[in-house]
Amino acid sequence: MLGALAKKLFGSSNDRRVKGYQPRVNAINALEAEVSQLSDEALRARTETFKQQLANGAKLDDLLVPAFATVREAAKRVLGQRHFDVQLIGGMVLHEGAIAEMKTGEGKTLVATLPVYLNALAGKGVHVVTVNDYLARRDAEWMGKIYNFLGLSFGIIVHGLDDEERQRAYASDITYGTNNEFGFDYLRDNMKYEVAQMSQRGHHFAIVDEVDSILIDEARTPLIISGPLDDKSDLYVAIDKVLPGLVKGDYEVDEKQRTVALTEAGNEHIEQLLREAGLLKDGDLYDSVNVTLVHHVNQALRAHALFTRDKDYIVRNDEVVIIDEFTGRMMPGRRYSEGLHQALEAKEGVTVQPENATLASITFQNYFRLYKKLAGMTGTAGTEADEFEQIYKLEVVEIPTNVPVARIDDDDEVYRSFPEKVKSIIKELERASERLQPVLVGTASIEKSEQIAEMLVAAGFKQIDFSQPNALDSLYSAARTGKSTKQFAVLNARFHEQEAFIVAEAGVPGAITIATNMAGRGTDIKLGGNVEMRVSIETAGMEEGPEKQAKIVEIEAEVARFKEIVLNASETIELEPAKGSRPAKTMTRPGGLYIIGTERHESRRIDNQLRGRGGRQGDPGRSKFFLSLQDDLMRIFGSDRMDGMLQKLGLQEDEAIVHPWINKAVEKAQGKVEARNFDIRKNILKYDDVMNDQRKVVFEQRRDFMRAASVRETIDDMRHGVVEDTVSRRIPEDAYPEQWDAAGLREDVATYLNLELPIEDWAKEEGIADAELRERIRKIADDDYTARIERNTDEVMTYIEKQVLLQTLDHLWREHLVTLDHLRQVIGWRGYAQRDPLNEYKQEAFELFDSLIGRLREQVTGNLMRVEVRFDQPPEDGQGFGQGGSDALPPPPAGFFAGQPQFAATDGDLAVAERNPADPASWGKVGRNELCPCGSGKKFKHCHGQFV
Repeated sequence: MLGALAKKLFGSSNDRRVKGYQPRVNAINALEAEVSQLSDEALRARTETFKQQLANGAKLDDLLVPAFATVREAAKRVLGQRHFDVQLIGGMVLHEGAIAEMKTGEGKTLVATLPVYLNALAGKGVHVVTVNDYLARRDAEWMGKIYNFLGLSFGIIVHGLDDEERQRAYASDITYGTNNEFGFDYLRDNMKYEVAQMSQRGHHFAIVDEVDSILIDEARTPLIISGPLDDKSDLYVAIDKVLPGLVKGDYEVDEKQRTVALTEAGNEHIEQLLREAGLLKDGDLYDSVNVTLVHHVNQALRAHALFTRDKDYIVRNDEVVIIDEFTGRMMPGRRYSEGLHQALEAKEGVTVQPENATLASITFQNYFRLYKKLAGMTGTAGTEADEFEQIYKLEVVEIPTNVPVARIDDDDEVYRSFPEKVKSIIKELERASERLQPVLVGTASIEKSEQIAEMLVAAGFKQIDFSQPNALDSLYSAARTGKSTKQFAVLNARFHEQEAFIVAEAGVPGAITIATNMAGRGTDIKLGGNVEMRVSIETAGMEEGPEKQAKIVEIEAEVARFKEIVLNASETIELEPAKGSRPAKTMTRPGGLYIIGTERHESRRIDNQLRGRGGRQGDPGRSKFFLSLQDDLMRIFGSDRMDGMLQKLGLQEDEAIVHPWINKAVEKAQGKVEARNFDIRKNILKYDDVMNDQRKVVFEQRRDFMRAASVRETIDDMRHGVVEDTVSRRIPEDAYPEQWDAAGLREDVATYLNLELPIEDWAKEEGIADAELRERIRKIADDDYTARIERNTDEVMTYIEKQVLLQTLDHLWREHLVTLDHLRQVIGWRGYAQRDPLNEYKQEAFELFDSLIGRLREQVTGNLMRVEVRFDQPPEDGQGFGQGGSDALPPPPAGFFAGQPQFAATDGDLAVAERNPADPASWGKVGRNELCPCGSGKKFKHCHGQFV
């Protein structure tokens, strides 16, 4: 009570923080008159002035007021848009590295230009992260006009770019792109073999648009770059044919935990089916020889019992495409791991792609924590504020709207069955269509959106075919005449190409749009329609001139008329029938966009996103959710008890229960789901942090190797380390010579150093000590390697050393990732022994990493102590260095051995050169930049070639 009183008197901490920005807002406004008097050239010149001030020691905070004033003026001139005061506050919040929660339609895209410009002045690159390629392109091209006007460059990172295009984009002052592309580029960069081939130039500052979607929803799944393993497609198909033989009692499904397991009877039944199919030949299913078969059976069972077509994935162009469970968007290129995707492909009868092994991986949490400063913006972050704070150290600041929200949010209506609910929704849509009020119908999956679409068609509605030209002409025509057309559009992952167009026109009078969670995030639904979208479509192909201008004026006038129709599409509801002379109670519901939710989602935030599509910029609007006890959330969280209770209370068919308590009960259930999901993500992150610490060490060491002109010193240290380890392993400390394992040491020296040494004879020498033995081996190994460098030339060996070191590190790191993944899957069983699985995982992961370092030393040393160089003529097809196998060395960088013949690493003794150094006639054609075959060590053009 005292807290509520204090909040009323002094405002919340959020209110106080927002007020704290007001002095700087006033200062920016005070500069507006001065800045507006500047010419375009003088305004642009301020950018160089700011950069010079930073070079002279000024801080970014010192430049905030003049820089924001400059961007506001540039936006007015280039886009015709002026930042509101609340947008200036949002820009300051982003600059401080926090999350700005701004309602839909408050202009977050424009807000971002303020901190982006200010931070780009430092010259270290600013990344703006969006949820899809369309928004990355749109926002970059739209806001890029401001940056270009002010003399800054911008680039776009989307799917399908080559390395050169990516490097140019990242070299720009500002780079727009999707979260997936930024993350994958980071992983790809750490698989390159030359610094010059890397794309990203650091992680200075990033602004994440739709930050809740990217950092919360998509954070469950790590980014993985994988490579193909052996093809087992026949096995997946064979097991999939067996699986339908199982009956319901053979397995148990836990929808809350998303798990499925065979029962005891199911184990016996599946064994029988596998034997009949000839797949199980030896022993029982759980014998060690059948461990692979068990894995495939479990994945096939998951594919059939837990994953639903058109909800979790869709089948398109002979492939299974994952659907994001939160946004409803397709995720092309993303595949489930551990054979699950192959199991789904077998289930759906499409081509089964080879299973992949992880080459590199990172979670979104750990990728975005690489940034020195991170900020985000969204309309819905408050419910996840704790997670943002704990995981990313990001504070959520709620920015007030420019105009108060006028949307009315009605209480939920709860029905007993799904058909009853849909029947009520259809009646609601018919009434809205009659008064020409546009409606956005939100669904939780493609499957549900298409079910409702089918029911609407059965009720006499007609689906708009966007593949036809002028698809919306009949809708526009009906709006002009004021008659209902009962037409609707479906927006889900199947129609994502038309997403922006469908959403842009969802505010036309009488429009009904059925959408999954994607709901066109990033595109405003403007009442009356979207002028820009209609102009771009209806004037396509028209030349600039009076005719085109007249068409634009006509469109603008019509959209304005349509907006008036929508604003006036209010509804008066009778709350209670009249009794005698007593007048009936009525309630007026406003016009504007009407949001209908067909079910509650697991997260309150997703529901708030849907509601937020209406009531933008002070527009009127209305929202209502229609629920049934058969909805996933209600069914999983105890609808059986509720159904019995409602029947006892006498709830009739087609009758709904409406009460604020229902809303609170549903929100409480959602809160529990959110907390459980947070715990899952937090637990995943704890384990990934262990791998991330190791990843940082490996990637940083790898970059150091790439930047170094030579890694000879590292190679020497590794060789000496191998000698030390080998001797220590075979000769115990303070042991007598007769206790030494001299024969084992000789074998180890032959294996790791490629040296045949008389270790047994040395061990018999009078008074010899392990230190002396160690020194002899080290000296002989060093001398042998020095001779190898002289034979193969220092330049060539310098290159080969770096490539062998990098390739061996990559190979061992990939094996390490697989081992850690397997360890993580089974470490939970340690809990039954009263041991903390996380601590056990940390300890074993450290031991595995220590083992990796030891094996790296041994393998690099063993390879380099055997490598020799063969001088051949370049192949006629123009192929370069070390072709012909996945383990061959990659080509050297451009210009490293320009014009020289091919060099190939071999695992044998020195390959005899076919050229005789003393006989120029045996040399054949020699490249101008090739080392002269005479053995002088000079390039051919500077030796015998100068006479040619």
